[in-house]
Amino acid sequence: MTTGAEAVNPQVADLWFDPICPWAWITSQWLLEVEKVRPVQARFHVMSLSVINEDRDLPDDYREMMDKAWGPVRVCIAAARAHGEEVLADLYTALGTRLHNQDLPRERTTIEDALREAKLPVELADAIDDEAYDKELRESTSAAMDKVGLEVGTPVICVNDVAIFGPVVSPVPKGEAAGRLWDGVWLVADTDGFFELKRTRTRDPMFD
Repeated sequence: MTTGAEAVNPQVADLWFDPICPWAWITSQWLLEVEKVRPVQARFHVMSLSVINEDRDLPDDYREMMDKAWGPVRVCIAAARAHGEEVLADLYTALGTRLHNQDLPRERTTIEDALREAKLPVELADAIDDEAYDKELRESTSAAMDKVGLEVGTPVICVNDVAIFGPVVSPVPKGEAAGRLWDGVWLVADTDGFFELKRTRTRDPMFD
């Protein structure tokens, strides 16, 4: 049962995302579903798979993807710098819908359209090729990795100083199903000494 205090003071869930990651996108949409059925407030932050993987030996196709992945996260950092991190929820929603649900190309026009939908200046797309944002990007990525360790990627969620990678789920749980997953995730995550649950993925990301 939700108490009056919980309703007034929701539990803050900090989520770190890379816009290109389909699994992070599904997790973010699940978290927004959770907000509807649990006293939870999501806060969004940027992390970068390009930063995490820049010194790793990767297959050529994945390296190419990582090289192109700098642009969207730089734009998110630029938007947060200029307008505050509170704009990231709407910007990520606009970006994620285009990159994943609509499978649009990861190019400037797609990012500009997302900025327009989020009511942000289109000129923020200039950050795509601007390394001046990389220091903040690395710091934000480190803030996530410091909470969960270096063996994982995105998404990272932190609640009351308890942090996890994931959950990795497909498709997006809706309604009370989203709430039950939330309850279960934090029941195990908040257990002292708990580290891992995992099984082989048997389906691709499903966005609808």
